[in-house]
Amino acid sequence: IIDPSVVRGLGYYTGPVFEAELTFEITDEKGRPRQFGSVAGGGRYDDLVKRFTGQAVPATGISIGVDRLLAALRAKGRLDGAAVGPVVVTVMDRDRMADYQAMVGELRAAGIRAEVYLGNPKNFGNQLKYADRRESPVAIIEGADEKERGVVQIKDLVLGAQIAKDATLEEWKSQPAQFECARADLVAEVRRLLDRRG
Repeated sequence: IIDPSVVRGLGYYTGPVFEAELTFEITDEKGRPRQFGSVAGGGRYDDLVKRFTGQAVPATGISIGVDRLLAALRAKGRLDGAAVGPVVVTVMDRDRMADYQAMVGELRAAGIRAEVYLGNPKNFGNQLKYADRRESPVAIIEGADEKERGVVQIKDLVLGAQIAKDATLEEWKSQPAQFECARADLVAEVRRLLDRRG
């Protein structure tokens, strides 16, 4: 829509100005309905660089209000809560760090956030506590036995926490929070778990 009534900083802009507005309806502080409004704006400002350098440089720019976009997402119910942490690849043998880094590389190449545990690997419990603090949905485990057999263990930390909280022994046995898969299927299995979580 072209609206000649849009005005932005007359002393700053030297040509056309523009504004991006979200037109969905919200309720203001007084309970009145209104449009959400502007989330970005900009325009032509040929003299801005000249103010600082003395050199005339034609320019056009835009600024996006990240806080406004976040408020719009909240208003539309498009935020699904807390961000999901990275997949944590645990370290069973520090001499095999290259293998663990390769797993992280494969996961990242598939667009999955992932990292290797870099603390002291001697206490496996500390590695899982670290994954919990990072709000990791999944931990990957590959010890010497798994390496030899060409498999990895995938620990579903979200399901594990749910089971630990309120599942019966029978439910726990029917939905194991940790399972084994072929090393070659690591990325596909992690993707399947993450997709199931939404």
